[in-house]
Amino acid sequence: MAWIETVLKTYPPIAVFIALAFGYWFGKFNYRGLGLGAVTSTLIAAVAIGQFNIPISPMVGSFFFLLFLFAVGYGVGPQFVRGLAKDGLKQALFAVVVCLLCLGSVWLAARLAGYNAGTAAGLFAGSQTLSASMGLATDSINQLAITVEEKRHLLNEMPVAYAVTYLFGTVGSAIILALLGPKLLRVDLAKECADYEASMGGMDHNASGDLAWHPYELRAFQVGESTKVSGQTVSEIEHLFPHGGVFIERVRRGSQVMAAKGDMVVQTGDVLAITGSRHILIDIIGTHAKEVDDRELLSVPMEGIDIFITSRAISGKTIAEIAKMPEAHGVFLCRIARGLTGEEIPLLPKTVVQRGDVLSVSGRTADTSIAAKAWGRVDRPGSVTDVMTLALAITIGCLVGAVTIRIGSIPLTLSTAGGALIAGLITGWLRSIHPTFGYIPTSTVWFMNSVGLNVFIAGVGIASGPTFVAGLENLGAGIFLWGMFATTLPLVLSIFIGKYLFRFHPAILLGACAGARTTTAALGMINEIARSQVPTLGYTVTYAVGNTLLTIWGMVIILLMT
Repeated sequence: MAWIETVLKTYPPIAVFIALAFGYWFGKFNYRGLGLGAVTSTLIAAVAIGQFNIPISPMVGSFFFLLFLFAVGYGVGPQFVRGLAKDGLKQALFAVVVCLLCLGSVWLAARLAGYNAGTAAGLFAGSQTLSASMGLATDSINQLAITVEEKRHLLNEMPVAYAVTYLFGTVGSAIILALLGPKLLRVDLAKECADYEASMGGMDHNASGDLAWHPYELRAFQVGESTKVSGQTVSEIEHLFPHGGVFIERVRRGSQVMAAKGDMVVQTGDVLAITGSRHILIDIIGTHAKEVDDRELLSVPMEGIDIFITSRAISGKTIAEIAKMPEAHGVFLCRIARGLTGEEIPLLPKTVVQRGDVLSVSGRTADTSIAAKAWGRVDRPGSVTDVMTLALAITIGCLVGAVTIRIGSIPLTLSTAGGALIAGLITGWLRSIHPTFGYIPTSTVWFMNSVGLNVFIAGVGIASGPTFVAGLENLGAGIFLWGMFATTLPLVLSIFIGKYLFRFHPAILLGACAGARTTTAALGMINEIARSQVPTLGYTVTYAVGNTLLTIWGMVIILLMT
């Protein structure tokens, strides 16, 4: 044991890697999406290692924390700016209200319990499950006009309060929103989601007339004498299906194979290569036309691609409106991913597509290429990060954040951490408009997001390890109860505010609450109970705003408490 202690004290980075290894290993265990997670597990492992009194340079944690904050802003930038601008203004305002409730509940709990600023910051981070707020709180504490020993005391109490309150912050949020929420609203969530889908143009998937986003096939059918489509144009035949999703790709006439054009008149004996959902091709077309095996006709290049949406031509339009555009011909929409977390958005006719969304489409290579050119660009996985833009943006953000304005004895500053967050927001938004610069691969964003935060947390845990047990004894069980209060109060109030003041549909209200509180675990439970992805429609904009404001509140809670 003495040898291990000597090695760790001599080579402190080893302690960080051990904390990360155990943190990620323990963090992967969960039940129905609920668990400690990598952050809390890393903190616990770091505190245990910190009992050896290992010296850790704060510079390591600061560097990775700036990368983390930039990645957060980079990921939510498009939704954050759009939400504040127009598209999601109502949801953005709701998120602001929820974030103020979260801040107010923690401030009230800390005042009533007599906690200091460090404990209040940990209480906020744990009860609201936003570990990133501790970074801005740390910066703010370091700028206070107090002694070094007083600063160290505040910083050591912060992770104690965080660790004790985080578990209920995660589990309690999911229970309150997913299980208690529908009862408070007095609704059947599954039924409300089904009704919402119907109002958005959804339908029973087993009904006649499938939708364009169903899995498709390419088959060949011969036009017989009894077939009513003989003498009609290709466009007229495609419009026979009211819900779309049927496209004539090629036509064989005798020995000649031709590309199908909208004004081409179909004749008896022609063989048509048709793409569409299997239900339509087999149950509808197959009952009126003879299917043939024509390998030459069916030899059509097909592909599935992801399109990163940047064009104003389709931003703000519904799926149904986009389906009628010329460039949508022959293109099948399979999935829409939105936001930093890549949440899957329900594919309903009235679902609105936004800039920054990633549309997974499939179809003929020629058709998907036309769609990609008109709507944005093909989002092909890359491996090279635009490090120049990343580093320059963080530098500028930190320089702006380093500016301090004093009002009396109170220093007001964004801090370098807040500057990095805002730099990420601006860079992410600009990239959604001009995707020619600032590319960061998804895997790199994940690394900056996850590992960046956890390296910072590991440093905090190791540094506070020697005083953690004493701090826990000093705070007692009361900190857990105050954490329950600070978690529960804003969520319950937000449910009623969303229902009566903002008048959100029950199907998206709980998703909006989960987004504003940035609790992904709760969203998973809500969707499971709803048996639908509809609650996600309320999650993305509120998540972007909530993630930003709750992080900044780590600095604000210190100002309020001092």
